[in-house]
Amino acid sequence: MVSLKNKDIISILDFTKEEILYVLDLSKRMEKGNYPDILRGKVLANLFFEPSTRTRLSFESAMKRLGGEVIGFDELGTTSTVKGESLRDSVKIIEGYCDIIVLRHFLEGASRLTADSVSIPVINAGDGACQHPTQTFVDLYTIKNAKGVLENLSVGFLGDLKYGRTAHSLAYALAHFNTEMHFISPPSLRIPKDYLEELESRGVSYHEVDSIYEVSEKLDILYCTRIQKERFADPVEYEKVRGLYKLSKSVMDELKVKSDLKILHPLPRVEEMDESLDTTSYAVYFQQAHSGIPVRETLLAAVLGAIQ
Repeated sequence: MVSLKNKDIISILDFTKEEILYVLDLSKRMEKGNYPDILRGKVLANLFFEPSTRTRLSFESAMKRLGGEVIGFDELGTTSTVKGESLRDSVKIIEGYCDIIVLRHFLEGASRLTADSVSIPVINAGDGACQHPTQTFVDLYTIKNAKGVLENLSVGFLGDLKYGRTAHSLAYALAHFNTEMHFISPPSLRIPKDYLEELESRGVSYHEVDSIYEVSEKLDILYCTRIQKERFADPVEYEKVRGLYKLSKSVMDELKVKSDLKILHPLPRVEEMDESLDTTSYAVYFQQAHSGIPVRETLLAAVLGAIQ
């Protein structure tokens, strides 16, 4: 029997296909059910060293809906990090105040370091440009709800694939499901080679292209990401790629696409996706955001051993 009790959630690579499907099935059960007190007496520490709206608030809402409590911070400036305290020392102190840690950090590997430093479970809510595994479960849950299946889909990833941690994690997860992948980005924002090498080792069929017009008619899912200004060391380099991809209803009307294509976006959006898309049949990104509640309820409850 699959169990996630006391399991750290650091990378989607740490999960088997069986475990991924287990989480999705549990999430459906959680969404339909009523579990108001299963985490009563438990405390979540939400440690956000980077800004967040959806991830931070959905974890907080999920914990409180299940009867638990939440402590934490969402600004680096309010922590002892500004006094020079190491991340390791910070989390070793905080583990005495809580039962589980959710961490977002600007450094790649910060969640793994935290998990190695404490004796309670740690959930990675995004570490630099590396991975965002809980968003991946939300994305998979949304895709399965929208398409009915996860197997044998053609998925396009559009935008910032160099720094887009949600795209990195989702590509790894979809490798379990015989997915044909199309990576659509300018050369300067291509998905890093180590991710492609991992996909190749798992027999994934993929293509890298510059324009969505080259692959649009093949796609079942289009996964959009914003070009992340905060990841660029040089503002000039950001300006070179800013606004390269802009989806709108009129653009979708021009493209050759399947009538049942679905568009996902982890949000926030900036210039890459116009509001005119919101009322089309393609858009499922608001449902995607709302799915963060049952999925993160499931992950918290399963890791804390409150649901099986």
